Amino acid sequence: METTRIAELLQPFLGSPDEGQLTANGLSNISTYIDLLLRWNARVNLTAIRQPEEIVTRHFGESLFAARHLFPSATPEQSSVPIRLIDIGSGAGFPGMPIKIWAPHLDLTLIESNQKKATFLREVARTLTLMNVNVFPGRARDFQDPPAQLVTLRAVERFESALPTAADLVAPHGRLALLITKPQLARAHDVTPTFTWHAPLQIPLSSSRILAVGVRER
Repeated sequence: METTRIAELLQPFLGSPDEGQLTANGLSNISTYIDLLLRWNARVNLTAIRQPEEIVTRHFGESLFAARHLFPSATPEQSSVPIRLIDIGSGAGFPGMPIKIWAPHLDLTLIESNQKKATFLREVARTLTLMNVNVFPGRARDFQDPPAQLVTLRAVERFESALPTAADLVAPHGRLALLITKPQLARAHDVTPTFTWHAPLQIPLSSSRILAVGVRER
């Protein structure tokens, strides 16, 4: 897909130019990513969404909406303190990979137990020459690395059982970012008593999906 069309489709999710925008390289990476996703999707069920423009709005748009709020333009890319992001149940790479494209300074770990999907994620990182991307081909509960400053969770099976594991992987004073539906928010609050939650943000072009961000107090 042409990068100009990608930029048009993403505009509702990225806001005004002074709020930060994708670079030309970022748009090119998304175009390449879509081509890879469509080719792999013909033999591996990565996503039920098959139309390129819908892939842009549903997957990249939602992921980059989160990226813009988690890492606004005021955040220096060249931060001297590495920021670790763990994305649980990455599937085809959302939201972790687009957040990495938006904020290349992140140290990203993608947790995906499906081996074919994990192989796809490695191929995306290699093709886009993304640095500091690690794919853990297992379940989040078996991940032994230290907690991270940011953990993301989107569209995973068994949300209620995955959520406590996600919360445990957040470092003290770190953030847990959920891309969920409004009815799931109350349950998220119940399961994470050590988190303080910001007001949820409505995801553009959706009547039910929100971005919810909680901060771990201890």
